[in-house]
Amino acid sequence: MISVLVVDDSVVVRRLIVDALGEAPGIQVVGTAANGLLAQAKIDQLKPDVITMDIEMPQMDGIEAVRELRKRHNTPVIMFSTLSAAGATATLEALSAGATDYVTKPSNVGSVQESMMAVREQLVPKIQALGGRRRPPAGPPSRGPAPAGLRPAGPAPLRPGSPPGAPGRPGAGPPAPARPAVKRSPGGKIDILAIGSSTGGPDALTKVLLGLPADLPVPIVITQHMPPVFTKMFAERLDRSTPLKVVEAGEGMELTPGTVYIAPGDRHLVFQRRGTATMTQLNSGPQENSCRPAVDVMFRSVAALYGGSCFATILTGMGQDGRGGAKVLRDTGAEVLAQDEATSVVWGMPGAVVAAGLADEVLPLDRIAGALLNRVRVGRSPAVAR
Repeated sequence: MISVLVVDDSVVVRRLIVDALGEAPGIQVVGTAANGLLAQAKIDQLKPDVITMDIEMPQMDGIEAVRELRKRHNTPVIMFSTLSAAGATATLEALSAGATDYVTKPSNVGSVQESMMAVREQLVPKIQALGGRRRPPAGPPSRGPAPAGLRPAGPAPLRPGSPPGAPGRPGAGPPAPARPAVKRSPGGKIDILAIGSSTGGPDALTKVLLGLPADLPVPIVITQHMPPVFTKMFAERLDRSTPLKVVEAGEGMELTPGTVYIAPGDRHLVFQRRGTATMTQLNSGPQENSCRPAVDVMFRSVAALYGGSCFATILTGMGQDGRGGAKVLRDTGAEVLAQDEATSVVWGMPGAVVAAGLADEVLPLDRIAGALLNRVRVGRSPAVAR
């Protein structure tokens, strides 16, 4: 049984969450608190497996509560955010402070029952994924650019274990089966980096991008599972805190070296060639793996245009989005790197790629930036690849 502490200053919202979780098998709400200050004592007393945390609360808000919590506990924290620019900014600040994940409060719903269903659909899978077991203590959150040169990431983030249905088991994970026999020529020149991530991705992506130089000679395209508004705020945050230029991808942008393009919330990111240029395209096609944007959609598009000159990376995340696209990429000769289980918040997405035998390499988070930079340098003169 996964125990949950609900922290929110609204009596109505607390009751909504408690009722929504009350019908979920294997989950038990063991307590509630009206603000972050009261939550600190409840956490010490109840020792919950997972905490849901509102952001705006009197006496101690959710962001400060997470900072205080991280000084003594490594319990997973799911922030409860509004789907707005202010909500997105505060949520990203909470994730930087040490929160694990977030859900958005239901809006424009017609009844209490519909609100409960919306909360249940978002919260239950995350609680099940994050509440399996405690994780090792986290290092300090990312605060901005590290010193020049290759910037190693901080200590491994918290890891609660794999979500239900994810490949592998707690611990070292299963050995990868034999890789499919495909025509491949690894070691060639890389023209694009493609990255997919979900739960735990904002912190992981920050650490990876901090380790890459501003004059990176290739573009980076990223699909991070996030709703609208959040992706724009996330791109702006990364643009301020990392050496690279980071933008939320818009329609018809030309991919240029040293620029990072993040798929916008609720739109798939794909690409088309226009002469020698590669341009972004956005579409509202069907969800894949219950996601839009989906990593699989982006990976397939990159595979069609770049083939073996793409180097793809799958970072921490729930589910298996990216596995199908990784197969397509490898079939065209591309190389795929996966984050290891020990440093993943949830080893669903990278674990699915590893279990399918599609990972050329499996690395801890603090070695991924160096691996990407070294791979991009292959086939380039020192003056170009510095």
